Amino acid sequence: MRRAASAVASANTDAGRSGSERWTRMTPSISPKSRSVRSPEVELAVVGAHLSDQPLNPQLLSLGAHFDRTTTTAPGYRLHALSTTPPKPGLVHIGEGGAAIEAEVWRLPAEGLGRLLAALPRPMALGGVELADGTRVPGFLCEPGALSGAEDITAYGGWRAYLRRDPRP
Repeated sequence: MRRAASAVASANTDAGRSGSERWTRMTPSISPKSRSVRSPEVELAVVGAHLSDQPLNPQLLSLGAHFDRTTTTAPGYRLHALSTTPPKPGLVHIGEGGAAIEAEVWRLPAEGLGRLLAALPRPMALGGVELADGTRVPGFLCEPGALSGAEDITAYGGWRAYLRRDPRP
C-alpha cells in the first residue's frame, strides 16, 4: 500500500511542485459559459398567438426560445380566425389563391420543440411552412376541419393587422 501511495505522490509531483499545484496547472480553465452544452436549435415559424406581443408567447420563452426575425410566408397560405380561447389564427397552405402572411421565426432547443408539440391542442398542428425566402421551417398550421365557420382573414396579411382592425362595419 505504501508503494502505491508513493507512486501516486511522485506522479503528482512536478519539479518540486505539490500534487495540487500540478493539478491546478494542468487543468484547463473552464468558464461557466463553456460548461453548458447547448442543444441543437431549430427554427419555428409563428403567425398568431405565439407572436412576440401575444398571449401565448411566454410558452416559447419558457422553452428557451429566442426571437430570430420577422418575415412572411411564401404566397400560397390562407389565414382564418378560429373561435378558440385565447383567440388564435389557423394557417393553412392552399397553393393557388393564397397569400403571403406575416410571420416571426423563433429559434428554440430541439427538445423544446418536442415539448411544444406534445402539448399542442387540436386543431393546431406543426408542419413545414415555406417562408418568403424559399426555406421551409417547422411552424404552426391548422387542421383543415377546424376551418368550418372560421372567418377568412387572409386579406389582413397577418394576425396583428387583423387584431388592429376596426370592428365597426
